[in-house]
Amino acid sequence: MIALLRLCRNQRASSAAEFALVLPVFLLLLLGTIDVGRYMWNVGQLEKATQMGTRYAVVTDMVASDLFDYSFATSGNIEQGTVVPQSSFPGISCSSNGTAVSCTCLSGGTCAFGTTADATAFNRIVDRMAVLYRGITPGDVTVDYTWSGLGYSGDPNGSDVDPIVTVRVSNQQFKPLTLGTLQNLGLPGTSHSLTMEDGQGSLGN
Repeated sequence: MIALLRLCRNQRASSAAEFALVLPVFLLLLLGTIDVGRYMWNVGQLEKATQMGTRYAVVTDMVASDLFDYSFATSGNIEQGTVVPQSSFPGISCSSNGTAVSCTCLSGGTCAFGTTADATAFNRIVDRMAVLYRGITPGDVTVDYTWSGLGYSGDPNGSDVDPIVTVRVSNQQFKPLTLGTLQNLGLPGTSHSLTMEDGQGSLGN
């Protein structure tokens, strides 16, 4: 009986018991803080990669390859030297299903141009972006060409339209340490837009 009372009064292991209670909360707080930093870092990297891809897309070959050579004056009956109206250029969206690249008309419009996809040009954009953010694959990227009001019908030096080029990235995952990397949490999709510049070539800064 006396030995039992002594055991109950013994407090030599109380620090260890308190530490065992506090440790899970401390680890959760620590890993949570690290995860917030990692999440913000990944979001920043993804945004920068999208900006880099857009910059590359406006100075290299158009993914919608036949848009570059299409004459709105000859084939579209738009008076030479005038701005191509938005009704004549509803826009084009190019994407990949992971194996093939295709371009389609935006907004349910009808396009007699721009639907021939240059897979090499598309994959160069993706590769450029993947230099900064490795998780990006062709199936995650969309390149849109939309009306800007720039350029003119019958331009002999390049595309009759200088479209706004928008590169979008989606489906990027994030594995938090607090869940033991067992569950993927999605990063927000991101996009960036610039006005087309050269529209030809394979190199860009």
